[in-house]
Amino acid sequence: MEGTRNAYDKNCLMPHTPLEAISKYRGELMGIAMLFVILFHVGLPRDDAFFGLRRMGNIGVDYFLFLSGMGLWFSWKKNPGTFRFIARRLTRIYPAWIIAAGTFYISDFLGDRKFSNNIIDLLGDITFNWDFWLHDELTFWYIPATMMLYVLTPAYIKLISKYPVYRWLPVAMIMWCVIVQWVTPIHDAVGHLEIFWSRMPIYFIGVNIGEAVMKRKILDGSTMILILIIFTMALSTSIYLEQVKHGKFPLFIERMLYIPLTVTSILLIVHLLQHSQEWIRRIFRTVGALSLEAYLIHQHFVLDYIEKLHWHYWFTFMTCVAVTLPFAWALRWITNLRIRKTTK
Repeated sequence: MEGTRNAYDKNCLMPHTPLEAISKYRGELMGIAMLFVILFHVGLPRDDAFFGLRRMGNIGVDYFLFLSGMGLWFSWKKNPGTFRFIARRLTRIYPAWIIAAGTFYISDFLGDRKFSNNIIDLLGDITFNWDFWLHDELTFWYIPATMMLYVLTPAYIKLISKYPVYRWLPVAMIMWCVIVQWVTPIHDAVGHLEIFWSRMPIYFIGVNIGEAVMKRKILDGSTMILILIIFTMALSTSIYLEQVKHGKFPLFIERMLYIPLTVTSILLIVHLLQHSQEWIRRIFRTVGALSLEAYLIHQHFVLDYIEKLHWHYWFTFMTCVAVTLPFAWALRWITNLRIRKTTK
């Protein structure tokens, strides 16, 4: 299955896929993930034929987490050291978070106060969105959840480096999701964090695969056939659940399907990117480079206002992308400027 052979084998019906390509096209994949997330956030009637696929746009979050986990394996191996590792991660994400969260929560505090009831609540929401951890307030949930995963990553990498058998811990995390859902005392205590628990496995699977990517392992043609089978099963089931049974099942069930769907779809997309035009890859890379800032801006600073115009779904989506990217670039420029000044 794995080896160091050439990308194609005349005896195989399908090409070999080097796992290194996931790292090579990481920027493009992040851009695709961001577009998926925007598709998910644009409203669409329940009876629309695209509703199921649109709902599946939240798999973009799983893409982000998988690719982040993989990337952090590389970062750790280049510069090990817990404090330095965490500091560098937070330096990248925290300035943009403070600006976006500060703008949003302060505006709310001075107005309707839907989120922050007092000054302490306001400071908690701005610094690490404590209402997400306390009450499942999902305005910017991905950022505090990601920062928590960053904090846990050094210990996990040290553990699996010393005891490789602990690479199976994501299976225990999947079991934990079942426990949280149906063991009543635990559900009552931490069930409100389901969106966090159900995303932990794919993140640490991304960390696990980082070593194989770094070692340039190759998947052969027979493996790709299995990937297509798993991809088809996961995709068709997820579409059916969302299109036909939306609201009738615990969301974590579908997110367990997203785990194999994320891995297999990324491998298939990488294969397509290898054979795509450079200008197409450049578009996705551009979006990917601004994915953090676009995530913070697109929904509550752009989409909430565009949707009041009641435009067609696809026109709303394209307008949201077109408006979000310049603001995301500006936010990236401001935060980079502040980081450079602070470093000096």
